[in-house]
Amino acid sequence: MNTKLNKSDWIILAVVFGTTIILRCFDYYKEGNKLIEYIVDFPTSTFLSIVIILIFIQKLVPIFLVDRKNYFLFFLYSLILLTFLGTLDNVIGRFTAGKDLSSISNMGAYFIDGLYNAVDMASFPLGILLIKKFYEGQQELTTIQNQQKENELKLLRSQIDPHFLFNNLNTLDSLIDSNPTKAKEYINRLSLIYRYLIKTKDAEVMELASEIEFAKNYIFLIKTRFEDDYEFTIEEHISLKDKFVPTGAIQSLLENVVKHNKSDGKKPIITNISINDGWLMITNSKSSVKINEESFGTGLENLTTRYQLLSDKKIQIHNMDVKFEVLIPIINLSE
Repeated sequence: MNTKLNKSDWIILAVVFGTTIILRCFDYYKEGNKLIEYIVDFPTSTFLSIVIILIFIQKLVPIFLVDRKNYFLFFLYSLILLTFLGTLDNVIGRFTAGKDLSSISNMGAYFIDGLYNAVDMASFPLGILLIKKFYEGQQELTTIQNQQKENELKLLRSQIDPHFLFNNLNTLDSLIDSNPTKAKEYINRLSLIYRYLIKTKDAEVMELASEIEFAKNYIFLIKTRFEDDYEFTIEEHISLKDKFVPTGAIQSLLENVVKHNKSDGKKPIITNISINDGWLMITNSKSSVKINEESFGTGLENLTTRYQLLSDKKIQIHNMDVKFEVLIPIINLSE
């Protein structure tokens, strides 16, 4: 909780105490009180009320309710504070009314009356400020959480294979001499991919149709680089309209296939992208060739984390003997 009073807090206090003073003026007028009572009592009560409010907001609540969670000490110190300042206000009021302390017959009852007086002076504005501070704190927490979520998503989106450009430039270099026509097509597809990456760099989700089109260009690069080592099929069993997935999710899954599966030269790695009701499923045959590169599973881990930040649904991973299957939920923003 923010313990400092801001401009709006002081405006609320000014309105509350201003209204209170006006109402008390009518009471004083009916009772025929002296001018000195107006001059001294109102500023004193207002000042002591503000002192009570500041001590509660800046000391008692943060220390005993937030940090230590010691409710007994909070109650004890609150009782002492309210009794002391409420009684002090009553004593000042007695002097301005021309009375002294000798006329008090029961000091215990007088202290209790001081407690009631302090509660009456400060409880309403203090309650308003505490409620206001609570909701401001909740709003600030939500803003921080949303900012943290956005930063985490951008960080995860930025974790693209660092060898992507290097590998594609090597492939392009070999094509320029051997197959200039295909090299032009390769450049065109590569430019479409980078244009898409630039366009979607700040987008957390994208239309599934756009992601599939991007995947087709990405598959072209893979097929050109590895030729017959990989085969891909895309099956659309539902309409892609108003369907979304995390930006770059399909690319991440395709990268995962190529990174962890190498053809033995006899049989290709067969990968199928199937779009069904509520799910996009990528299934690939598993390689019989041992991969020397150590796998840290960062691609699937990042995708799992992104879904935790974007949706209540979780991805499903099935690692079987002869195939590997990943199902990612399709996000329907029209619901």
